[in-house]
Amino acid sequence: MQLSVKTDTDAYLIAPQPGLARLTRSVVGRDHTGADTTISVVEERPLTIFLNSQEIVTAMTIGDYPEYLALGFLRNQGMLRDGEDITSVDYDEDLEVVVVRTARKTNYEEKMRKKTRTSGCAVGTVFGDMMEGLENVTLPQTPVCTSWLYSLSAQINRTPSLYLEAGAIHGTVLCQGSRPLVYMEDVGRHN
Repeated sequence: MQLSVKTDTDAYLIAPQPGLARLTRSVVGRDHTGADTTISVVEERPLTIFLNSQEIVTAMTIGDYPEYLALGFLRNQGMLRDGEDITSVDYDEDLEVVVVRTARKTNYEEKMRKKTRTSGCAVGTVFGDMMEGLENVTLPQTPVCTSWLYSLSAQINRTPSLYLEAGAIHGTVLCQGSRPLVYMEDVGRHN
């Protein structure tokens, strides 16, 4: 299944969309001299994620790439398997809902009874056995060159982003060597 992605820069497969009107709103305030000033602030909203016909969670998010957020959350929670046959991902902006449908019938009632509230900038939720087996995970040995880090920092810092427009947001970038591939921003690091 292919989701269409509009990027702000050709360097990324996916990049922030700071020009998307629903991600920020203008707020009028007063600066240190007492003069009116207008600034952009990030707009946080709920997003409810369904897997087939089952409601899984409502997360607070800015709503940029909600389909990817839903897929990532479900995969992270072990509710989508390796090679899963995903038949559709539907986002309804008015209802603030993403429905992920799979060819496999799913039922996570038992897993959802085992909620863990996590700490952080926003209280998150993980379900069931997500933490089991992590103690045996090993990451491959991958060399990292200092020059890549300098190059990546320069590229990322010049990328149009909500951080540059409004601040107060978390960002993460997936890279391969010195090439940034995916740049996502959201209100919580867990997103």
